Amino acid sequence: MTNIEFDAIYHDRYSVFCGIDEAGRGCLCGPVCAAAVVLPKGIILPGVDDSKKLSAKKREQLYETVTQNAISYCAAFATPEEIDELNILNATFLAMRRAVEGLNVKPEFALVDGNRIKGLDIPAECVVKGDSKSLSIAAASIVAKVTRDRVMTELAEKYPMYGLSDHKGYPTEKHYEKIREHGICEIYRKTFLKKMH
Repeated sequence: MTNIEFDAIYHDRYSVFCGIDEAGRGCLCGPVCAAAVVLPKGIILPGVDDSKKLSAKKREQLYETVTQNAISYCAAFATPEEIDELNILNATFLAMRRAVEGLNVKPEFALVDGNRIKGLDIPAECVVKGDSKSLSIAAASIVAKVTRDRVMTELAEKYPMYGLSDHKGYPTEKHYEKIREHGICEIYRKTFLKKMH
Protein backbone atom coordinates (compact mmCIF):
# COMPACT_ATOMS: atom_id res chain seq x y z
CA MET A 1 0.00 0.00 0.00
CA THR A 2 1.37 3.44 -0.92
CA ASN A 3 1.38 6.30 1.57
CA ILE A 4 -1.34 7.97 -0.54
CA GLU A 5 -3.55 4.85 -0.39
CA PHE A 6 -2.97 4.64 3.37
CA ASP A 7 -4.20 8.23 3.87
CA ALA A 8 -7.15 7.69 1.52
CA ILE A 9 -8.67 5.32 4.11
CA TYR A 10 -8.73 8.17 6.65
CA HIS A 11 -9.88 10.78 4.12
CA ASP A 12 -12.94 8.57 3.60
CA ARG A 13 -13.64 8.54 7.34
CA TYR A 14 -12.86 12.13 8.34
CA SER A 15 -13.31 15.43 6.56
CA VAL A 16 -10.18 16.83 8.24
CA PHE A 17 -7.37 14.83 9.80
CA CYS A 18 -3.71 15.60 10.45
CA GLY A 19 -0.46 13.67 10.48
CA ILE A 20 1.91 14.27 13.42
CA ASP A 21 5.60 13.51 13.85
CA GLU A 22 8.52 14.80 15.90
CA ALA A 23 12.22 15.52 15.52
CA GLY A 24 15.00 15.79 18.06
CA ARG A 25 13.89 13.39 20.76
CA GLY A 26 17.31 11.80 21.05
CA CYS A 27 19.33 15.01 21.08
CA LEU A 28 21.39 16.27 23.99
CA CYS A 29 20.43 19.90 23.50
CA GLY A 30 17.89 22.18 21.88
CA PRO A 31 14.13 21.76 21.81
CA VAL A 32 12.12 18.78 20.67
CA CYS A 33 9.98 19.79 17.68
CA ALA A 34 6.63 18.33 16.62
CA ALA A 35 4.70 19.12 13.46
CA ALA A 36 1.07 18.61 12.50
CA VAL A 37 0.09 18.70 8.82
CA VAL A 38 -3.35 18.65 7.17
CA LEU A 39 -3.17 17.65 3.49
CA PRO A 40 -5.91 17.93 0.86
CA LYS A 41 -7.73 14.72 -0.05
CA GLY A 42 -6.14 12.90 -2.99
CA ILE A 43 -3.01 15.05 -3.18
CA ILE A 44 0.11 13.43 -4.63
CA LEU A 45 3.44 14.72 -3.30
CA PRO A 46 6.23 12.82 -5.11
CA GLY A 47 9.27 12.21 -2.95
CA VAL A 48 7.59 12.92 0.38
CA ASP A 49 8.79 10.13 2.68
CA ASP A 50 10.27 9.51 6.11
CA SER A 51 12.59 12.51 6.64
CA LYS A 52 15.39 10.21 7.86
CA LYS A 53 15.60 8.66 4.39
CA LEU A 54 16.14 12.05 2.72
CA SER A 55 19.20 14.26 2.35
CA ALA A 56 19.14 17.69 4.02
CA LYS A 57 18.89 19.35 0.61
CA LYS A 58 15.96 17.13 -0.43
CA ARG A 59 14.19 17.77 2.88
CA GLU A 60 14.47 21.52 2.34
CA GLN A 61 12.95 21.19 -1.15
CA LEU A 62 10.14 18.96 0.09
CA TYR A 63 9.49 21.28 3.05
CA GLU A 64 8.55 23.95 0.49
CA THR A 65 6.36 21.46 -1.40
CA VAL A 66 4.55 20.37 1.77
CA THR A 67 4.02 23.84 3.22
CA GLN A 68 2.80 25.26 -0.10
CA ASN A 69 0.30 22.43 -0.62
CA ALA A 70 -0.94 21.76 2.91
CA ILE A 71 -4.37 23.00 3.98
CA SER A 72 -2.69 23.83 7.29
CA TYR A 73 0.55 23.01 9.08
CA CYS A 74 2.19 23.96 12.35
CA ALA A 75 5.52 23.16 14.00
CA ALA A 76 5.81 23.61 17.77
CA PHE A 77 8.41 22.99 20.45
CA ALA A 78 9.04 21.87 23.98
CA THR A 79 12.09 23.54 25.50
CA PRO A 80 15.10 21.89 27.18
CA GLU A 81 13.67 23.11 30.53
CA GLU A 82 10.33 21.43 29.79
CA ILE A 83 12.14 18.25 28.72
CA ASP A 84 14.04 18.19 32.03
CA GLU A 85 10.89 18.89 34.01
CA LEU A 86 8.45 16.55 32.23
CA ASN A 87 10.82 13.92 30.70
CA ILE A 88 11.34 13.62 26.96
CA LEU A 89 8.26 11.51 26.25
CA ASN A 90 5.83 13.90 27.97
CA ALA A 91 7.61 16.92 26.50
CA THR A 92 7.17 15.38 23.04
CA PHE A 93 3.44 14.92 23.71
CA LEU A 94 3.31 18.59 24.80
CA ALA A 95 4.97 19.72 21.55
CA MET A 96 2.51 17.55 19.59
CA ARG A 97 -0.46 19.10 21.38
CA ARG A 98 0.90 22.59 20.68
CA ALA A 99 1.34 21.73 16.99
CA VAL A 100 -2.30 20.56 16.68
CA GLU A 101 -3.54 23.62 18.58
CA GLY A 102 -1.55 25.83 16.20
CA LEU A 103 -3.33 24.57 13.07
CA ASN A 104 -5.77 27.06 11.57
CA VAL A 105 -8.28 24.28 10.89
CA LYS A 106 -9.37 21.93 13.66
CA PRO A 107 -8.82 18.29 12.68
CA GLU A 108 -11.30 15.65 13.76
CA PHE A 109 -8.58 13.04 14.04
CA ALA A 110 -4.81 12.61 14.14
CA LEU A 111 -2.44 9.96 12.81
CA VAL A 112 0.65 9.95 15.02
CA ASP A 113 4.01 8.40 14.25
CA GLY A 114 5.11 5.91 16.90
CA ASN A 115 3.35 3.74 19.45
CA ARG A 116 2.18 6.20 22.14
CA ILE A 117 0.26 9.46 22.34
CA LYS A 118 -1.56 11.30 25.08
CA GLY A 119 -2.77 14.81 25.78
CA LEU A 120 -4.43 15.56 22.43
CA ASP A 121 -7.99 16.86 22.59
CA ILE A 122 -8.95 14.95 19.45
CA PRO A 123 -9.07 11.17 18.80
CA ALA A 124 -5.78 9.78 17.50
CA GLU A 125 -4.26 6.57 16.20
CA CYS A 126 -0.60 5.65 16.57
CA VAL A 127 1.14 4.22 13.51
CA VAL A 128 4.45 2.46 14.07
CA LYS A 129 6.86 3.53 11.30
CA GLY A 130 4.09 5.92 10.28
CA ASP A 131 6.48 8.22 8.43
CA SER A 132 7.01 5.36 5.95
CA LYS A 133 3.30 4.44 5.72
CA SER A 134 1.28 7.68 5.78
CA LEU A 135 1.75 10.66 3.46
CA SER A 136 0.47 13.04 6.17
CA ILE A 137 2.89 11.69 8.78
CA ALA A 138 5.77 11.78 6.27
CA ALA A 139 4.91 15.42 5.51
CA ALA A 140 4.90 16.17 9.25
CA SER A 141 8.26 14.42 9.68
CA ILE A 142 9.79 16.71 7.04
CA VAL A 143 8.29 19.88 8.56
CA ALA A 144 9.46 18.89 12.07
CA LYS A 145 12.98 17.94 10.98
CA VAL A 146 13.60 21.00 8.79
CA THR A 147 12.15 23.37 11.40
CA ARG A 148 14.30 21.89 14.16
CA ASP A 149 17.45 21.84 12.00
CA ARG A 150 16.94 25.55 11.31
CA VAL A 151 16.73 26.23 15.05
CA MET A 152 19.91 24.22 15.62
CA THR A 153 21.69 26.18 12.85
CA GLU A 154 20.80 29.40 14.70
CA LEU A 155 22.05 27.90 17.98
CA ALA A 156 25.27 26.81 16.21
CA GLU A 157 25.99 30.46 15.37
CA LYS A 158 25.28 31.53 18.95
CA TYR A 159 27.28 28.68 20.54
CA PRO A 160 29.99 27.84 17.98
CA MET A 161 32.09 25.87 20.46
CA TYR A 162 29.83 22.79 20.34
CA GLY A 163 29.90 22.06 16.58
CA LEU A 164 26.10 21.94 16.45
CA SER A 165 25.93 22.54 12.71
CA ASP A 166 27.58 19.13 12.18
CA HIS A 167 25.52 16.94 14.51
CA LYS A 168 22.42 19.11 15.22
CA GLY A 169 22.67 18.21 18.90
CA TYR A 170 22.68 14.43 18.53
CA PRO A 171 24.97 12.40 20.81
CA THR A 172 28.05 11.86 18.67
CA GLU A 173 31.52 11.21 20.09
CA LYS A 174 32.66 14.58 18.80
CA HIS A 175 29.74 16.27 20.54
CA TYR A 176 30.62 14.61 23.86
CA GLU A 177 34.22 15.79 23.39
CA LYS A 178 33.04 19.38 22.96
CA ILE A 179 30.85 19.11 26.07
CA ARG A 180 33.78 17.77 28.11
CA GLU A 181 35.88 20.66 26.81
CA HIS A 182 33.39 23.51 27.29
CA GLY A 183 30.83 22.23 29.81
CA ILE A 184 27.11 22.65 29.23
CA CYS A 185 25.04 25.81 28.89
CA GLU A 186 21.32 26.63 29.02
CA ILE A 187 20.48 24.94 25.72
CA TYR A 188 21.36 21.50 27.12
CA ARG A 189 18.96 18.91 28.54
CA LYS A 190 20.49 18.35 31.94
CA THR A 191 18.62 15.06 32.49
CA PHE A 192 20.35 13.69 29.35
CA LEU A 193 23.77 14.57 30.76
CA LYS A 194 23.57 13.62 34.43
CA LYS A 195 27.12 12.27 34.47
CA MET A 196 28.57 15.35 32.79
CA HIS A 197 27.59 18.24 35.06
